[in-house]
Amino acid sequence: MKYTEISVFTAEAGIDAVCARFSMLGMEQLEIVQGREEIADFLQKSAKYWDFADMDELCASEPCVKAYIPEDEPADDTVKALKASLAELKAMPLGFDVGSLNMIVQSVDDSVWLNAWKEAYKPFPVGSRLLVRPSWEDDFDANGRNVLSLDPGMAFGTGSHPTTRMCLEFIDELVNKGDSVLDLGCGSGILSIAALILGAKDAVAVDIDPIAESIAYENAALNGIGKDKYTVLTGDVLTDSSLRQKLEAKRYPIVTANIVASVIIALAPYAAKLMLPGGKFITSGIIDTREEEVKAAIAASGLNILEVRRGGDWRAILAEKPL
Repeated sequence: MKYTEISVFTAEAGIDAVCARFSMLGMEQLEIVQGREEIADFLQKSAKYWDFADMDELCASEPCVKAYIPEDEPADDTVKALKASLAELKAMPLGFDVGSLNMIVQSVDDSVWLNAWKEAYKPFPVGSRLLVRPSWEDDFDANGRNVLSLDPGMAFGTGSHPTTRMCLEFIDELVNKGDSVLDLGCGSGILSIAALILGAKDAVAVDIDPIAESIAYENAALNGIGKDKYTVLTGDVLTDSSLRQKLEAKRYPIVTANIVASVIIALAPYAAKLMLPGGKFITSGIIDTREEEVKAAIAASGLNILEVRRGGDWRAILAEKPL
């Protein structure tokens, strides 16, 4: 089957906002392409679709969000509506960069993009205790590790991106039996589910995207984890008072946030509030150019930075709440 593929280039901080614009028009199953090598490869393959020759240079360092419309459904009106919605987004005083919002539209065969995505995602070990495997991949040797089965859905990370891998490494090292874990911006649920597999007593996962709730619960079920131990909530912790009230009912020894730098900066004081004394804050999704800015915000929230890990252009930060 053929699809119309719509790709919009944005900044790291603008990914959630662009995803929301797609969602407003009924496009929920999204693919996010991040990392400069992946973007360069995509641009090279799609060069013939550019409106002008230097567009690849303009977008070479920007992630992009893709949506797919079956070719038996008219795409022209959707593309027109999306362009208008993105223009509205560009004009908003958001306080963060949304990037170029350049768009390309092309026809693709689903056997190419869907199979390529699955082919690239194989089981991989993390730290000393964990092995992450896609739900469709049966050929693997756990070597005594705890196995996390994951069906991420096209809109969420597989765990292979450096930001998620570094968070998983910290979780592998830090989660103790009986811990409670809070995952802010859970996506596929990979971080909180990993913590449960590694011995956490219970976990709460939060995401602004309603799709995340069903995907995270499905991934938990893949691993034999029920709602007695795992709670997924939808909403914006920065603005939703009822959600904040639920989260503030307890304090957590481990809080994770694998999002983007601008959100982590805004979130840091609230994350600190939700932590137990001696608790750990594991955060990533931080592009290298914003490392110092994020570290300053975390420190200003009263947390002590223990370690910064580097994976290519990305950073993960481990911080601790003083006793």
